Amino acid sequence: MGTQILISETIGTMLLLLLGDGVVANVVLKGTKGNSSGWIVITWGWAMAVFIGAYAAVAMGSGAHLNPAVTIGLFVAGKTPAAEVPYYLVGEFVGAFLGAFLVWLHYYQHFAGTDDPGAKLAVFSTGPAIRGTAMNLISEIIGTFVLMFAILAIPTVWSLPGPFTVGLAVLVIGLALGGTTGYAINPARDLSPRIAHAILPIPGKGSSDWGYSWIPVVGPIIGAVIAALVAGVVIPA
Repeated sequence: MGTQILISETIGTMLLLLLGDGVVANVVLKGTKGNSSGWIVITWGWAMAVFIGAYAAVAMGSGAHLNPAVTIGLFVAGKTPAAEVPYYLVGEFVGAFLGAFLVWLHYYQHFAGTDDPGAKLAVFSTGPAIRGTAMNLISEIIGTFVLMFAILAIPTVWSLPGPFTVGLAVLVIGLALGGTTGYAINPARDLSPRIAHAILPIPGKGSSDWGYSWIPVVGPIIGAVIAALVAGVVIPA
């Protein structure tokens, strides 16, 4: 079971990042067909990336977490056994790196043709619209709280398939709450691609902004744990 979870989460998270970072690349890199198409395209793209990645992971036999914060939240909620947690986490971080690598490969010429180092970093990782440690952290906590609470609530009230409804939750989080920090709401989604940005030979890429990098890791974990604890009290078992 552990190997099945590892493979499923790796491939599912790889697809999530390939499509999610891919839509950002299509919008922000110079010369693409989707250049400057805007925030609505990015939020819809990420929502559908969750949908595709999660369905793939479910089909291969995992719980389709695709997100270390979700894995930790489900563990706190008593829905993921401790023995399975390492397999989920490794698959998520490895898969996210692979997805980011494929985006770099797919958009290789457009990375070379883009002068703005900030746009290149934005393909791989999130950053704040207004930099402020406390408020940026709070934004990531709130966004991930909504995601985790929705994941725990959806099965109790709605019969539609989970990946579809979670994709909708990610869409509304991006539309409503994503304007402050870019709504990482997923440590693997941000950290692994940031590492890819740091080590891949991207011309003129600039800084990977490591000073900010802990916020989209710590914030989502805090938000998911709080949501799991609150859900355990207010959502009937």
